[in-house]
Amino acid sequence: MSEYAIEMLGITKSFGTLIANDEINLQVRKGEIHALLGENGAGKSTLMSILFGMYTPDKGKILIQGQEKKITGPRIATEYGIGMVHQHFQLVKNFTVLENIILGSETVRHGFLRYEQAREKVTELSRKYRLNIDLDAVVSDISVGMQQRVEIVKMLYRDNDILIFDEPTALLIPQEIEELMDIIRDLRKEGKSIIFITHKLKEIKAVCDRCTILRKGKYVDTVSVADTSTQELAELMVGRKLEKSDTRAQAVQKEEVMVVSELTMPSQDHKKNLLNNISFSLHRGEILCIAGIDGNGQNELVEALTGLNRSYTGTIRIGDTDITEKSIRFRNSHGLSCIPEDRHQYGLVLGYTLEQNLLLKKYRRQPFSRHGLIHFKECREYADRLIEEYDIRSAQGNATAARDMSGGNQQKVVVAREIDADADVLIAVQPTRGMDVGAIEGIHKSLFKQTEKDRAVCLISFELDEVFEISDRILVMYEGEIVGEFDPGKTTAEELGLYMSGAKRMEVRP
Repeated sequence: MSEYAIEMLGITKSFGTLIANDEINLQVRKGEIHALLGENGAGKSTLMSILFGMYTPDKGKILIQGQEKKITGPRIATEYGIGMVHQHFQLVKNFTVLENIILGSETVRHGFLRYEQAREKVTELSRKYRLNIDLDAVVSDISVGMQQRVEIVKMLYRDNDILIFDEPTALLIPQEIEELMDIIRDLRKEGKSIIFITHKLKEIKAVCDRCTILRKGKYVDTVSVADTSTQELAELMVGRKLEKSDTRAQAVQKEEVMVVSELTMPSQDHKKNLLNNISFSLHRGEILCIAGIDGNGQNELVEALTGLNRSYTGTIRIGDTDITEKSIRFRNSHGLSCIPEDRHQYGLVLGYTLEQNLLLKKYRRQPFSRHGLIHFKECREYADRLIEEYDIRSAQGNATAARDMSGGNQQKVVVAREIDADADVLIAVQPTRGMDVGAIEGIHKSLFKQTEKDRAVCLISFELDEVFEISDRILVMYEGEIVGEFDPGKTTAEELGLYMSGAKRMEVRP
């Protein structure tokens, strides 16, 4: 009998002229945690989509427990014991959490769904793995972080033996990450074979046995994690020596560029406040980070600041301009830009080309248009400059449809457009989520350049490593309130975690 639970041998997959996977080999042993590492656009998601039956390979074969199998769809993959938590969630927005979890694996008796048995099993899984999901909540009403938990339970509900985790810790605080690591270790002890896709190298070092590295669609190497340093993993991934992060002096407090005063937003039923008396100021040349567990008012705060939701009281000012009642377009043209958390819903028009998405905020201005006529030459030159500057990779250059690009390269499009808007205030919501170390390095440098130009960055991040690395001040949000203000050089991740979980709070003055 084969020692491997999964073997993908000589896998090749093309999309037009783009070769996403080029003769790739992946062999996952039984009962091991196997990392899959690579830059954005390296072919990881395509390879896993082939394993899960969403794509058919042009060449190559898949062996499960030593037997060659044809996986023609996700249902067949599930029958072979393969489960996957996707980077972009596969949930029906207007279904409840329970309905999403059992969808496709319903228990039926005499033509009727047996919710009782399903509820008992899901409740036990939620309790066992400390995921704390509300089974009756509608998916459209829950946070992105909670949707990720639903995806994990959905996979566990099907009793899969081969588990694919795609960026599973992106929205978790340190304590939750460690709990998830414990869960994954326990799953390995139960004999599960796990493919772990992440850009967090320290997580690979913490739980993985071996690591397969891809670069630009090609197989690079498979290494023992215990025998390979974090630096070596990073350099195998990007194919070059990584520069050390720029050292940046603590920002000297300058004039206020944004002032938020007593911002309060009620819930739709007015039974509680989603935001409660939020007050803070943002100064030129600084990076202010708002940290907290997802679902504690960060989304509502961003919606209020950007004008997506104006059902609030309080005031918002940029410079000398009161934007409290102003439109989204007015805010964009008067010093505010935003990298949204959900690039598909708020950041991109997926059917538009890369060039069109990069010009969304500038096509009405000179030199890109005059007298209502668009000047395509100037638009194309501008788009090509950003594509090169931000290393945006795609099959057809500026003519590529956004939906045909990898998630990481889609994110680069949004980041490039919003940073190049040259706004006084940049709100950056999870700007490096799901990005590789090389791309993260580039985005952080771009944020630093904004502060060097006396612009301000309001960073919303759930990545505490990122929070400590680049912020000048940290505000912690819990249940719609600011419960702590910290100097990143004088606190710890563990202390922040206590405030993020509501175990501690302090009085904060604006």
